[in-house]
Amino acid sequence: MRRLIAEFEPQSFTQVIFPHAGTDWAPYLHEAETCFTNIINNIARFQPCLIICHDVAAVKQHFPNKHNLHFVAYETNDTWARDCSALGVSEDKTLKLLDFTFNAWGGKFEAQKDNAMSAALQTCYKNELKTIDFILEGGAVESNGLGTILTTAQCMLNPNRNPLLNNIQITERLHEIFGAKHILYLNHGYLAGDDTDSHIDTLARFIDERSIMYVECEDENDEHFHQLQLMKEELQMIAKENDLRLIALPMPSAVFYDNERLPATYANFLFVNGAVLVPTYNVPQDAEALQIFQKIFPNKEIVPIDSSVLIRQHGSLHCVTMNFAAGVGLSC
Repeated sequence: MRRLIAEFEPQSFTQVIFPHAGTDWAPYLHEAETCFTNIINNIARFQPCLIICHDVAAVKQHFPNKHNLHFVAYETNDTWARDCSALGVSEDKTLKLLDFTFNAWGGKFEAQKDNAMSAALQTCYKNELKTIDFILEGGAVESNGLGTILTTAQCMLNPNRNPLLNNIQITERLHEIFGAKHILYLNHGYLAGDDTDSHIDTLARFIDERSIMYVECEDENDEHFHQLQLMKEELQMIAKENDLRLIALPMPSAVFYDNERLPATYANFLFVNGAVLVPTYNVPQDAEALQIFQKIFPNKEIVPIDSSVLIRQHGSLHCVTMNFAAGVGLSC
């Protein structure tokens, strides 16, 4: 049986790409470095973290305590580890890493170095790394670990990803690659300022085999209200048909930078062993969101992560991290 391992399952380590002056973080690099350092230090409290660095010696200076930290040199275009890292698939008790093509969300940005990253670092992983001739980002797929994949039509079926395949062929490829029984598409869902064409990890996430957390907008005057209401209705139908539980997360107050609304969302949280790291944005809804996570995960530590710098580049906590499942060996 082949399956895409769920993120809530036990993990071996988390992978993060540290920002450098050659990325879009350059105008506020110090703030970005502080944020990434905080994320990495909190991950390392629970499990190892592999840090991909443009300059290993310089990055190590940010971490006096290097417990659970591993460093490897590689120069990237950017820092969105979720979308350019390999995905873990289990098949017949063997865990393989799948390296998909990354084209920066439909060719929106330069991504040659990011796309080549996993192959360049494959000696860091003790498991087989298999190249997959298919354009896909990690933030575009959510797995319940039992053969169900949740994604969005706006992203997965977008002609800027796999233009030579039609919708049926793309769905067939997803079934084949991940051994999936069900591919569930959301046809609605929108966040202002989103570069990803509605990645599922900003909208709705599996938190266990039968539960989905999703973003709900209750403000009729908010530009997201209509699309997120339609998404909620779709999720309710999916939940009824598949016997799933739905848990709503609040929509953060509008977050702006340089007069542009940014795609802030609490759905972009991160699982680690024993904890859930939750993005916060210095808005009133932060407290409500944290209370929901504490209620849903009473046996896990809930760790707030100030992600107000991350969101300036139109991504958040989950976007800058990639979890590797238990069973993936790390040799860096």
